Amino acid sequence: MRSLPPLNALHTFEVAARHLSFQQAAEELAITPTAVSHQIKVLEDHLGVSLFRRRPRPLALTEVGQLLYPAVSKSLDAIAAAIAQSTEVSESTTLTVSVTTVFAAKWLVPRLADFQRTHSKIDLRLQTSNDVVDLHRQTVDVAIRYGKGNYPGLTVRKLMSDVFMPVCSPHLLNEKHPIKEPSDLLHHPLLHFEWIHFGTEAPDWKNWFRLAGLNTTDPNDGIKFDEESLTIQAAIAGQGIALCSNIHVADDVALGFLVQPLDVSLDGFSYSVVYLENHPKEKLILKFLDWLVEVAGSFSQHRPLK
Repeated sequence: MRSLPPLNALHTFEVAARHLSFQQAAEELAITPTAVSHQIKVLEDHLGVSLFRRRPRPLALTEVGQLLYPAVSKSLDAIAAAIAQSTEVSESTTLTVSVTTVFAAKWLVPRLADFQRTHSKIDLRLQTSNDVVDLHRQTVDVAIRYGKGNYPGLTVRKLMSDVFMPVCSPHLLNEKHPIKEPSDLLHHPLLHFEWIHFGTEAPDWKNWFRLAGLNTTDPNDGIKFDEESLTIQAAIAGQGIALCSNIHVADDVALGFLVQPLDVSLDGFSYSVVYLENHPKEKLILKFLDWLVEVAGSFSQHRPLK
């Protein structure tokens, strides 16, 4: 078991030995010269030797003091470096992000490799849910929400807005009922995502039909899914026409898995990043947010569907 003097006494000794002045040491440590003298006395009593020659002036180190000073200085530097490193490590803790399932699967996750390359010390933990998470419970650090952008009590940063348009497998365009105008959709099965939120404003087939001037059929007929990503997969598989966010299907369109047969698009809402002001992980949040804004900006400029 180590028998060490108090760290405060060692620290005071290092500063006084570096300046060879109790007065200057007191100024650096923001204490009185008397307090400096007291700490040096504590250390000398612990060691049983004198560390300074106080008379005649100027202040000088004894032989033992000269031996001890470089060792203490080096040790304190090592402690300071370790503390700085541990602080850096503690700042690189896990950042828990709440995000809708479809946005995570179809947009965020395919782009996360870039974030990990540039922020390798931040470990992201994604929680996917279509329900609004209460950030005040502190089980989630930051959330990516979809809606009108009104989130009182939270810091909000808008990422991008979307529109909804019909998409389908390119194979459907070669069947006996090609899709050249909105009424041609009546010859194909419709794929639905059942919106829980937004009520009559939901970007669903009913509102798209109204926008396109189609009132001749029930827009609710067809297969229904409780998750938009499943609707997209069904469309890729050629099971029908899906009404999907241009954000969520952009990659599949770019890869040729889906096509946009019509130009009629229905306005959706916006994705926003929200978090509590003065959050203890605000530095991590801002790094993640800056990356999101940059990637979303580049995506909005180059996405194939608008």
